[in-house]
Amino acid sequence: MALTLIIGNKNYSSWSLRAWLAMKMAGVAFDEIRIALDQPDTKANILKHSPSGRVPCLIDGDLTVWDSLAICEYVNETQARGRMWPARVSSRAQARSVAAEMHSGFAAMRAHLSMDIRSRHPEKGAAALERPDVAADVRRVQDIWLECLARSGGPFLFGTFSIADAFFAPVVTRFVTYGVTLPPTLGNYSDRVLELPPMQEWIAAAQAEPEVIEY
Repeated sequence: MALTLIIGNKNYSSWSLRAWLAMKMAGVAFDEIRIALDQPDTKANILKHSPSGRVPCLIDGDLTVWDSLAICEYVNETQARGRMWPARVSSRAQARSVAAEMHSGFAAMRAHLSMDIRSRHPEKGAAALERPDVAADVRRVQDIWLECLARSGGPFLFGTFSIADAFFAPVVTRFVTYGVTLPPTLGNYSDRVLELPPMQEWIAAAQAEPEVIEY
């Protein structure tokens, strides 16, 4: 039985993008079901698949795995032979650390720089960056990227693409949407992520979606 990934809107659902991109980059085959967010029946439709009432959610036969990081770990163990994390133990520990930090932190950036792939809001970005909490989050992301790229030599955070890159991919789109200025090294990294064929596929689908969520 094929894996099935339940996702939200591709324009807005950053958590869905993380699991989807990691699986695509690992070459894992799966079906997808998209449930439009912020609709009267959204919660009920998600609850048909996910006990948390949130996306993403992975269905593998009679097993349900919810939460984006848990999905990535499960697929890495069962489908990808461990290649979704770096091979070296020390690099793997660091990659898990930065992915977990992204998973649990950056509340101000999430609140004030929401993912909206098809829009461009440099004025909102400039206003958000005047907030000390948002500016601190953005600096921390850039520091993580710079440190990882300096250590690995690139082209991705830990050399080859990993779950860590998937977890920061929505941030890459946020920086584009809100006109966040990046130094050349990080601009190049951002471009590499955006140019990935699965990212291009996701972006095209996001641009074609009819739903508009006000935020």
